[in-house]
Amino acid sequence: MSKLAGKYGTEEIQGVRCRVIESGLMKERAEFLKEILEVNKLEVKIEADKKKDESAPDTFKIGVTDLIFNPTIAIYERSLKHKSGKSITPEFWNQDAAELKPYYWTRH
Repeated sequence: MSKLAGKYGTEEIQGVRCRVIESGLMKERAEFLKEILEVNKLEVKIEADKKKDESAPDTFKIGVTDLIFNPTIAIYERSLKHKSGKSITPEFWNQDAAELKPYYWTRH
């Protein structure tokens, strides 16, 4: 599983030029990210990666048609939202946390 990065490349997915969000994903991770991105009104494309070894499991790459979208910036700006309306946190994006906490710091 890929962690948040600073740079994201562009590639053709399903015949459309896309910003590649992650690649080498299992189906469950791709569906998780697809749901988040579609809630945020981004057009999502998913395609199977080309296999080097036939015995390897199927992996996928996911991209969005908005070529200037950067999920790292969107997450830290708190502009990427969950279907509940709460902001996506880095831990939730990376599937390290099952629930959305309002902030990743504590106020005193």
